[in-house]
Amino acid sequence: MRAPVRLLLLLGLLASTACGPTVDLRKGLQILEVSTGWYDAGLVDGQNKLVPVVSFKLKNVSDQKLVTLQINALFRRVTEKEEWGSGFLTAAGSQGLAPGATTPTLTVKSNLGYKGPEPRHEMLRNAHFVDAKVELSAKYGSTQWVRIAEYPIKRELITQ
Repeated sequence: MRAPVRLLLLLGLLASTACGPTVDLRKGLQILEVSTGWYDAGLVDGQNKLVPVVSFKLKNVSDQKLVTLQINALFRRVTEKEEWGSGFLTAAGSQGLAPGATTPTLTVKSNLGYKGPEPRHEMLRNAHFVDAKVELSAKYGSTQWVRIAEYPIKRELITQ
C-alpha cells in the first residue's frame, strides 16, 4: 500500500514543480501598440456595416512560459452594461509565449456593430451613434480569466 501512495505523491510533486508558479496576467503581460476603431465590414442586407475592432501585441514580461494563451474581447456601448459583441482568439498555442517574447499583432473584431444606408464616414458622425469600449481578458493553460485592460473605441474608420 505504501508504494502506490508514494508514487502518487511523487507524481503530484513533479506536476506541481513542472508548472512553476501561477502568473498574474495583469502584471505578467504587457499590452503594446494598441489601436482601436470601426472596421468596415462591407455590405449587409444592402447597408454599410461597421463593427468595433481592437489590435495590439502582447509581451510576456513574466519569467514563465504562457502556454495556450487566450484573449477574449468584450465590446460594450459606453451607455450600457450589457455585452454588445465579443471576439476570441488564441494568442499562443501549445508552444506557448516564452518569457520576453512578443506576439505578432493580434486583431479582434466584434461580431455586432452598426448598419446604415449612409456612407461609412457619415455613420461615425450620425447623431444617434453611440461610442463603444472594449474590455480585454486573458487566460493561459487552465487558469481563470483575468481582465487585463479596457480601451475606448476611437471614432476612426479602419478598412484593413
